Amino acid sequence: MASPIYERLTLAIAQDAELLALLERVPAPKRQPNLLLAVVRLLGGPVDDAGAFHDFTVAHWPAVEAELRTRATQTNEVGRCALLLPVLAALPQPLALLEVGAAAGLGLYPDRYSYRYGDHRIGSGQPVLDWPLTRAAPPARLPEVVWRAGLDLNPLDVTDAGDLAWLEALIWPEQDDRRERLRAAAAIAAADPPTLVRGDLVEDLARLAARAPADATLVVFHTSVLYQVPAAGRARFLETVGALPGHWISVEAPHVVTFDQLPPPPDATLHNVLALDSRPLAWARGHGQAMSWFA
Repeated sequence: MASPIYERLTLAIAQDAELLALLERVPAPKRQPNLLLAVVRLLGGPVDDAGAFHDFTVAHWPAVEAELRTRATQTNEVGRCALLLPVLAALPQPLALLEVGAAAGLGLYPDRYSYRYGDHRIGSGQPVLDWPLTRAAPPARLPEVVWRAGLDLNPLDVTDAGDLAWLEALIWPEQDDRRERLRAAAAIAAADPPTLVRGDLVEDLARLAARAPADATLVVFHTSVLYQVPAAGRARFLETVGALPGHWISVEAPHVVTFDQLPPPPDATLHNVLALDSRPLAWARGHGQAMSWFA
């Protein structure tokens, strides 16, 4: 995963004293490169030329700053469902899914998408998630989902044009395939909206989990979320989720959710660890581009 446009732009911003001084005005957690770039794109600014980006951002700084303070990076990448599917399909059915850091809840529809692991195709819907899976057999079925809910500090609604525009702005310029997946998944969510609750991942998790039907297997999951949570809150979340009934799937960087021993990753690219109930299962790319099962 790469963006030559963003690489050139971020290198220029790193040397731009005026822009760096403006960024000092917002809280440190809001100085994320992807957040700034997405906000400028959301406001109609150019990202393919560093000079034009500078001029636009400086001229529209009050609007940029306001968006930086209220927005959050919410990469609702449905490709991550391809990571979850082998685990979800193997659990006792039916399932009650609860996603932490759900954004618009697009990760709550693993039963509605299609998957292609090499020559193995599962499902018939759109989008088709076509990713390699190594050192493991692909799942034989889609999960049966009877309840789906999401928890987020700022849940998004794909039927709201502004929220959908924000999700699109977060996708890097060259990644047209991700935009197509987003739009296809958004159509599914708009036709059958999930339960999305505005709340804290510690304070409100147990309350939402209690709403799941008793005759379904509760599965709490999150993908690339906990890195945004301070260490103390992360520890409290791990304690809370571990006390819930059902199962817990995490897909996080190995320094975020830690394990005693892990095999070497398959290559030098950044990988998360897919784990079920604190048991590491596989290396996984951040957006689901590939998964390598542990032996």
